[in-house]
Amino acid sequence: MDRREFIVKSMVVGGAMIAPVSMYAKSGPHFVSQRPAVGERTFTSEAVEKLLAEVKGTIKDPELAWMFENCYPNTLDTTVDYEIIDGKPDTFIITGDIDAMWLRDSTAQIWPYMPLITQEEKLKAMAAGLVNRQVKCILTDPYANAFYKDLNRKSKWDSDIPKPVNGVHERKWEIDSLCYVVRLSNRYYELSKDTSIFDKDWDKAMRLVVDTLRSEQRKDGTTSYRFIRKGTVMIDAPPFEGTGRPIKPVGLICSAFRPSDDSTLYPFLVPSNLFAMQSLEQLSEIYSNVLKDQEFAKECSEFAKEIREAVKKYAVDEHLDYGKIYAYEVDGFGNKLFMDDANVPSLMSLAYLGIHQSSDQLYKNTRKFLLSDNNPYFLKGKLAEGQASPHTGKDRIWPMGIILRAMTSTDEDEIAKCLKMLKATHGGTGFMHEAFLKDNPNDYYRSWFAWANTLFGELIIRIYDENSKILSRKI
Repeated sequence: MDRREFIVKSMVVGGAMIAPVSMYAKSGPHFVSQRPAVGERTFTSEAVEKLLAEVKGTIKDPELAWMFENCYPNTLDTTVDYEIIDGKPDTFIITGDIDAMWLRDSTAQIWPYMPLITQEEKLKAMAAGLVNRQVKCILTDPYANAFYKDLNRKSKWDSDIPKPVNGVHERKWEIDSLCYVVRLSNRYYELSKDTSIFDKDWDKAMRLVVDTLRSEQRKDGTTSYRFIRKGTVMIDAPPFEGTGRPIKPVGLICSAFRPSDDSTLYPFLVPSNLFAMQSLEQLSEIYSNVLKDQEFAKECSEFAKEIREAVKKYAVDEHLDYGKIYAYEVDGFGNKLFMDDANVPSLMSLAYLGIHQSSDQLYKNTRKFLLSDNNPYFLKGKLAEGQASPHTGKDRIWPMGIILRAMTSTDEDEIAKCLKMLKATHGGTGFMHEAFLKDNPNDYYRSWFAWANTLFGELIIRIYDENSKILSRKI
């Protein structure tokens, strides 16, 4: 599968040769940086380098410091293609070992750098450029999840039905793809107060976002969306001629796929619906306070309220051991799936995304369930325990899941435990991976997964900001 492929040999990215991790080695008690040489990095930021040095200097554990140095700047070092197109900044960010840009991944990849955009004009322009590029992508196809920089390029998946339009890498309908674009736009404006991104194209794209989410409520029981892929992997496409399993229209939004790129079991994917609720609330604020379109602002606000009420009614249930918790997927008929997936949005990530506080009882109950043996995708191995994903089978733990556990924890010992597990399972590479075999972290998928790398960097910075004493001891 495309999301499981990883590059073992050298790759050329933006003209820079990125060496495979096996070419680097530890030297005695020292750890050799695995970053590309300065002249080979795809983007450089003085603000990022300054923060990297500041935070690294406080990390007592040398291996953890080495991992942070490798991971935090990985998106900038290896994945950014920035230029000015038609007088506007344009930023294309590949996911890593696949030369395509996911709307989800690209936002998440630069998220840890966003607090620094007010310190450096160059970094700010890069972030604005990503918003502009994402707008182009949505206007190309609001149902697609991944794109090429060349919008005339044919998809490698051109045997999918329907055939993707040029410029689209993959046309998997995932609610969160559109939400991440709103998340980035909102954050950029919050920090910079720069309204230049809210141009006519952005406005057109956001209205298309809302229209698409409305269509996928499927209130008349139908959808124009189809996705059929030839192959033997069952979760590569929804059943019933690519339309998904039956749903009862209750105000929730159907998502054909999860953030993992796997098809949903029940089409109402709960964490993605909550993410959409948050995005609609953010759009409402922007249109009300900045663009002064009260009518559209109200439409977004009422849509968000509809989702909130539907989630409360159809996606929360009483568990025998944990009290009221969220289901992961529902269908509106009363059927519910209780699990989680390590990708974001997930139920675990609701506190990370700001949809819940870590102290909210519903979230606490759900989180307790997710970290228990009652969650079929919470795995325990020799060196680590953590959330998995059907995307990588029944025996692989995702570093991303461990990172999100630490991100959403208020317990110092739990955070330190997560760092210890991440340190023990990077397979000697100094980088995060998509997933590793629970009893053998040297057996992993994806040696170059920029989102997971940068997310690890974000975790270390959060600990530095909120509980730095954890970093001042050897993990």
